[in-house]
Amino acid sequence: MDHPGTLILIMAVAVLAPLLAHGLARRVRVPLVIFEIVLGILIGPDVLGWAHSDEVIDVLSDLGLSMLIFLAGYEIQFAAIRGDTLRRSVWAWVISLVAGLAIALALTGLDFPRSVIIGTALTSTALGTVLPILRDSGDLQGRFGTVMMAFGAVGEFGPIIAISVLLSGRDPGVSTVVLAVFAAITAGAVYWAMRPRPPWFSRIIRSTLHTSGQFAVRFVMLLLVAMLALSEAFGLDVLLGAFAAGLLTRLVLQGTEPEVGEEVLGKIEAMGFGFLVPLFFIVTGIEFDLASLLDGGRPLVLLPVFLLLFLVVRGLPAYALAPRDLSPLSRRALTVYSATCLPLVVAITTIGLDEEVLGKGEAAALVGAAMVSVLVFPLLGLRMRAKESGAGPQRRDAAETETW
Repeated sequence: MDHPGTLILIMAVAVLAPLLAHGLARRVRVPLVIFEIVLGILIGPDVLGWAHSDEVIDVLSDLGLSMLIFLAGYEIQFAAIRGDTLRRSVWAWVISLVAGLAIALALTGLDFPRSVIIGTALTSTALGTVLPILRDSGDLQGRFGTVMMAFGAVGEFGPIIAISVLLSGRDPGVSTVVLAVFAAITAGAVYWAMRPRPPWFSRIIRSTLHTSGQFAVRFVMLLLVAMLALSEAFGLDVLLGAFAAGLLTRLVLQGTEPEVGEEVLGKIEAMGFGFLVPLFFIVTGIEFDLASLLDGGRPLVLLPVFLLLFLVVRGLPAYALAPRDLSPLSRRALTVYSATCLPLVVAITTIGLDEEVLGKGEAAALVGAAMVSVLVFPLLGLRMRAKESGAGPQRRDAAETETW
């Protein structure tokens, strides 16, 4: 099937997925992304064979992943997660990276390139996937949401840095220098974003907000494309640029027109979650190598092993270093939410396959385990948080409002 037919089929699945999620919500809350991925597998070459990816579909899928990371970067409120919470989240991820690399070296027989791929994948958190779930459940506001945002942000940003340094194909020292230059340029952009905008900037945002001009939306897209191009020019992973663009966009909009910032974000989210992001997840399902996972015994055995390692490598450090004011149930919820992963696992395994350092079976097992994590872990987290809510409003309010 050519790409117009495949694109029509993908968008039909994108429409069907929320209908199924809504219909099942009365019995069990299943994250929307699960329906998108599973339906993608169903219409993909390994099941019904109706849809096949091509260059155009892959480009749109890459844009969807970039938009997902961009929106995750926009959600980060560093003013709220600074201090002890941010330090704890950084140390938790550093421990995850060390543990992930050590376990991966043991699994691969000291094969360093494969270990970097597997070890880095084990440290990621799908903040862009978790945030909509937390927002819909009402957990994004309050103390737990702040802590989860801190741990999730580092779990998303840390692996992107690791990818840029360890998987760039350059000497790690050179990669570090390049990354430092990129960081310096980004810091300069942050300084510019925090400066007051001229009066005409605010006027044109307001005057075009509901016209065909859409200056604010076009300006945000310019920021995103510019940061993607900058990271590409430096030979860094483009997801780093997408994340930085999200941070810059929040600063620009809040510093210029904070009262219309949410409306502008709504337009960007409509573009992302209405088209590009579901396309990425559906294409992930279409391109999932189900045959490699099911044909051999080892990949199928590795899937539950990797799922457990997500909890051990990423979840346990988050539990151990969670702020002490969180209740035991909230700490366990933080553990499973932090171990939820997928987008970066897909990106990292794709790099491993392109560089021929990761086998198709191992890649399928990693991505398959990440899919299961998105299905199982958020449901466990939602249940834990709901159970805590049922323990009494006074206890919940105390946990949510306690200062740190």
